[in-house]
Order: sequence, then C-alpha cells, then structure tokens
Amino acid sequence: MKLQITYRDFIRFLFFFVGICIISLGTVLVTKADLGTSQISSVPYVLSLAVDWLTFGQATLLLNFIFLIIQMVLLKNPLKISLLLQIPVSIVFSYLIDIEMHFLSFWTPHTLIIQWGMLLLGCIFLGLGISLEIAPSIVAVPGDSVVNVIASVKRIRFVKVKVILDVTLVIIALTLSLFYFRDIKGVGVGTLVSALLVGHVVIFFNQQLRGVYRTYLTENKPMKENKLSV
Repeated sequence: MKLQITYRDFIRFLFFFVGICIISLGTVLVTKADLGTSQISSVPYVLSLAVDWLTFGQATLLLNFIFLIIQMVLLKNPLKISLLLQIPVSIVFSYLIDIEMHFLSFWTPHTLIIQWGMLLLGCIFLGLGISLEIAPSIVAVPGDSVVNVIASVKRIRFVKVKVILDVTLVIIALTLSLFYFRDIKGVGVGTLVSALLVGHVVIFFNQQLRGVYRTYLTENKPMKENKLSV
C-alpha cells in the first residue's frame, strides 16, 4: 500500500520541521545566555542540572510526556491521532536540544553584553521557529497543545490557562532550584524577557511571512501537486 504525499504536504512538513529545529536552537541560546531560560524550559533545565544522568533534552521529553498524559486524560481518548503525533515530535525536539547543547557546550558568555545578545537572538529564533511551526497546522507541540485542551475542556480562556501554566512551571523550577542548590538557577531576568518578547516576535514574523505562507501552505493557491510515493 502506497502513501500518497503531495508536494504541498512535503512543503508543510518541511516548514514544520525547520520550525522545530529553530525553536530548539532558540531554546538553547536563551538557556546558554545564563540570564534565565524560558518558562516552558525552566523545569527541565533545573532538573538537568540537579540530576547527573538527565540531559536537558531528556528532561524536556519527560515534561512533554506529562503534558501529553494530561491531554489524554482530559480528552478521554489516548489514541487520538493529534495526540499520538506529539510523541515523535517531542522525541525529535528533545534530541535536537541535546545536539545543539553539545555543539554549543564550548561557548560560555563572559560579558553581560554577550549574554544579552544571546538572549535576544534566542528570543528571535524562538519567535521565528514558532511562526514556522504553527503555520502548516500539522500538529501542536505538547506545551502548546495542553493549553488548548485545558482551555477547551474546562472552558477557560486560552491566555489565562497559558499564564497559569507558565507561572506554575516557574514556581516549580524555583522550588527545585532552592531544594537542590539553595540558590536560584534557570530562572531570572531572561525568563521575564522571553515571556514578554517572544509573542511579539511571533506576530512580527507572521506578518512578514504572510505572503510566503499564503503561497506555499494555503490550499486554494495554485501549486503543482506532484505526488511522492513512499
């Protein structure tokens, strides 16, 4: 049996994959800036510092699986395709984080200017990656999908759920940090900056790339539908 994949499908998956790659790079840059990582990455990062055998990527995968289980419980349908697709996405994303952390392991910013530069560059990459990831509407990453599911099932505004989740993760990260190190690690001014900045960067790239998305991702636009048999 052959699975027919159109050229447009291939382009959509390509946009999505490139977006995931850029998000992981942005996550690593924000983290390596050492001013405080993003809210969603704060718990995995602190865990990776506290547990010797646990990498940043593996801790991220663990958190994403927790998000996935929450969705399965709320939706009462663990075999839902949109949920199952989050498993390979989470694995790839976590693997990319570890690869990029490894390649940038030599880089330690020694001045505040370089730290802020890495932080801002990381936020730009995060915004661009998120824009590319959500544009094809293939599958949402667990951290975003769990917010959608909770908001829908519990009938709570998306923004409210997102804020509650972010604050909860930061509190957990702070608690773990104080418990393991008697100091604050992984949470700082960079956490606040990324929280305030990334959303605006996403909006900026959505506007700048609107024509590209319309051309390559919208069904009603003419495009040669070459089919790839796999």
